[in-house]
Amino acid sequence: MNVILASSSPRRREIMSILTDDFICIPPDINEIAPSDIELELKPQYIATQKAKYISKGHRDAMVIGCDTSVIIDGKILNKPVNTEHARRMLRLLSGNTHKVITGCCINYRGLERCFSVSTEVEFFELTENEIESYVNTTEPYDKAGGYGIQSHGALFVKGINGDYYNVVGMPISRIAREASELLMEYEKQTEQKNKR
Repeated sequence: MNVILASSSPRRREIMSILTDDFICIPPDINEIAPSDIELELKPQYIATQKAKYISKGHRDAMVIGCDTSVIIDGKILNKPVNTEHARRMLRLLSGNTHKVITGCCINYRGLERCFSVSTEVEFFELTENEIESYVNTTEPYDKAGGYGIQSHGALFVKGINGDYYNVVGMPISRIAREASELLMEYEKQTEQKNKR
């Protein structure tokens, strides 16, 4: 079975290798913006679904996995910072507070689909201006939702988490493994029923 991760993220590629080494990455060419009328916490799942569907169109026999991660605080989504000042503002907002990291996921396989979201709460220590300034002057914040990476130097800001660590990195691999397994069983069951007719 072909497995495709609909992503160009090196972090997701690394996490995916926990599940299997037999996969390829194909980044989807889509506009990663959810409609404004979709509930805030469901927007990552919407985008993940669009990613998986886009790649599935050209790879109908493959299992395609799409993910999208958002950081949410005070009713707002924090995407990737566009510049240094934007990264500073994000870190000041996260400082001393608890935020949610939500990863939407979608798994497509031969016409069947499983879509879901996983949420993790992350609490930050109070950050000093020196800590913030040092961090925004690295390359780390700028390709990550919320402007920090828990798997690297951003871990120094984290007081605690409630939920799946890998979800914060960008891919809740344990949930994905279980959903993928159930999807395969569902496909096999449907195939068996068709063959009996």
